[in-house]
Amino acid sequence: MAPDGNQVTSNADDIVAEEYWAKKGDVDLFVFRKYAKDVKPNGKVLFIVHGSSNSSRTSCDLTVPGEGEYSMMNTFARWGYDVWTMDHEGYGRSSKTDSFSYIADAVDDLAAAMPIVEEKTGQKSYMFYGGSSGALREGMFQHAFPERVERMCMAAFPYTGKDAPALIKRAQRLDEWQATNTRKVDADYYLNMFTRDTTGLTSPNLPEAAAAMEMANGGGSVPNGTYVDMCINLPVLDPKKITCPVMILRGDHDGITTDADMMDFYDNLGTRDKQMVMMSGMAHNIPVGLNRHRFWHVLRGFLEIPDRVDDLKD
Repeated sequence: MAPDGNQVTSNADDIVAEEYWAKKGDVDLFVFRKYAKDVKPNGKVLFIVHGSSNSSRTSCDLTVPGEGEYSMMNTFARWGYDVWTMDHEGYGRSSKTDSFSYIADAVDDLAAAMPIVEEKTGQKSYMFYGGSSGALREGMFQHAFPERVERMCMAAFPYTGKDAPALIKRAQRLDEWQATNTRKVDADYYLNMFTRDTTGLTSPNLPEAAAAMEMANGGGSVPNGTYVDMCINLPVLDPKKITCPVMILRGDHDGITTDADMMDFYDNLGTRDKQMVMMSGMAHNIPVGLNRHRFWHVLRGFLEIPDRVDDLKD
């Protein structure tokens, strides 16, 4: 890792992009940061945790030519956030190993990145967003390091997985996921992923753009561990252990979970500072859908909610 990070070309002229490298034993982990040139972050640090089938920048820093802003990192950087993400082991530019990169393995990945974020921001705790298995990853990290998690948004994830149509179908291929530690991802794979729940809620150009971003950032394959976990190892989280403020976000066309499963998780959270947001016009891949601007708005409101008043003098 370069001591001060390597500044790289951003996909927006008003945004600074920096690359870092964390170490987990012999594994190199790619860490990525964005902030606006002319907007001071003011201590607002957002860490985005990617899911099963994309590396970090495909998940939250995507470019779809001619279709406006797709980058969640750019959007929140312009709102004054210091935005971070990383590629978990086996994904993107991080080391390709024989690991299945199970959900629990992400705890050590994230722990390895935290000293870099602390050094560069001067803060010890951060706001987190994770979608799908990214929400499970951030949840397990919160269980292990609650002092690092200021608040978090958990989107589009299965708690127990009970009656979830997409997981029932996925479990039929469990032998395939367990037979090898990786699976191929390309434009055809992403076409199926973005239309699995319903059609018409993502751009027809999205699969090609996602595949191009993956290939540009070391992709072509992703680990199978999270698929295995979601087929046979749920639940991996104990909602009672989550005591920081939480927002649960669910689209109306998401087959990876059910309303009942999400409400069960929500009801058992160990915090009273919690929100359950259900949004129409969204499938599983909320950050890259046609209605992503609505997601950005809701998430920003949660992250910027004023502190509670406990004294009349406050």
